Amino acid sequence: MIRLVFDILVILATFRFPAIESRSHRNVATSGIELSALNCRKHSALLTDFGGVGDGKTSNTKAFTNAISKLSQMASDGGAQLVVPPGKWLTGSFNLTSHFTLFIQQGATILASQDESEWPVIGPLPSYGKGRDGTGTGRFNSLISGSNLTDVVITGNNGTINGQGQYWWDKFKKKQFNVTRPYLIELLFSKNIQISNITLIDSPSWNIHPVYCNNVIVKSVTVLAPVTVPNTDGINPVRFLHKHTDRGLLHSLRRRLHRREKRLGPIRNQFGMPTKHLSIRRLTCISPKSAGVALGSEMSGGIKDVRIEDVTLINTESAIRVKTAAGRGAYVKDIFARRFTMKTMKYVFWMNGNYDSHPDEGYDPKALPEVSNINFRDMTAENVTMSASLDGIEKDPFTGVCISNVTIDLSAKPKKLQWNCTNVAGVTSRVKPEPCSLLPEKNADCMFPSDLIPIESVVLKKCTL
Repeated sequence: MIRLVFDILVILATFRFPAIESRSHRNVATSGIELSALNCRKHSALLTDFGGVGDGKTSNTKAFTNAISKLSQMASDGGAQLVVPPGKWLTGSFNLTSHFTLFIQQGATILASQDESEWPVIGPLPSYGKGRDGTGTGRFNSLISGSNLTDVVITGNNGTINGQGQYWWDKFKKKQFNVTRPYLIELLFSKNIQISNITLIDSPSWNIHPVYCNNVIVKSVTVLAPVTVPNTDGINPVRFLHKHTDRGLLHSLRRRLHRREKRLGPIRNQFGMPTKHLSIRRLTCISPKSAGVALGSEMSGGIKDVRIEDVTLINTESAIRVKTAAGRGAYVKDIFARRFTMKTMKYVFWMNGNYDSHPDEGYDPKALPEVSNINFRDMTAENVTMSASLDGIEKDPFTGVCISNVTIDLSAKPKKLQWNCTNVAGVTSRVKPEPCSLLPEKNADCMFPSDLIPIESVVLKKCTL
């Protein structure tokens, strides 16, 4: 639950790029390193080939930019990969290219610059209409970004991207921004994306933000941030098709994996792109201030066909959180979750149809969301304060809620009312403690699809640097 990269050029009268090595001419430091990727690359280069200096003090923004510009010329000839060797590589924002792999070696850390001049300010996302922070519509470009790309891999052998977020968090808390803080990774209007085997630390805001994308794999990613910092969501997919998240650790996040949007009211229903076909598997999460997986509240494009399984939650406020309100419109439906192990939880189940959060006053209160076919099965939880808070919308109840084979052991000081249910309808089977009367017992297991969504059938190739 839900979820990177990159040394001394000779400067003469004219700037000369280094030659790009073919796969048969590898640097000794990287030869033989294996990786699993959507596609292998014919050409390879080190960040040091482009003047990069890994001392943690020298800016490498130009080195990254020049390297990717040069390597983009290899896209039609087998693609290229940029290797970030061990060291600390300070950089501002840079953009990726298609048919490209960014590989961060073990012992390598990409450090986000705290010099705002190295972060271009760009316009809002078309379905948002404004920024999230401050009063302006602009936002800082993400550390690693790209638009209209295909076949992009951001991976490593547990290399690190450090957002050095303290600078940004302090300014945000003091309300000193009129533009939105940058994210660590953001890809827009792109397809066939892989993010894997890296650690993300202290992002200024969200960590991984795929927007309007198709076919995204996030695998074996660790995300770390202080629990006291707002909006350091682990993986925030927005309006995408076919996403697979497999094996992740997300620690001390306010939100772990969050599918969300935030827009101006008049824009919200014009973009018309839903989020659907999302697979989330084998995740571990520690998130005492929020949920393991959150759906909503900003969801006017709709959320459909989300499959979540084999999840471990420790000291987390709730397992799966559904948030919406009158005025949001659209839908959250066909949600399937199974095989959760939970320890020390405030809630296990939490759904709220009165989540009072709108980006502005221009919303239609008559636009009621549909929340239906929500399935939870095969779960155990211990040290729980309250089993469930399920609060639908008056005259627009949440329907088709199904909970089966769930055992919840309570904390030493549990809430007296264990199931708080209003405006919901559904069934339960073999659930302890006994659920509310709006979810009567029916001896049947809840659904979980037996078929695979297309992205789950993708087989990564075995490649070498």
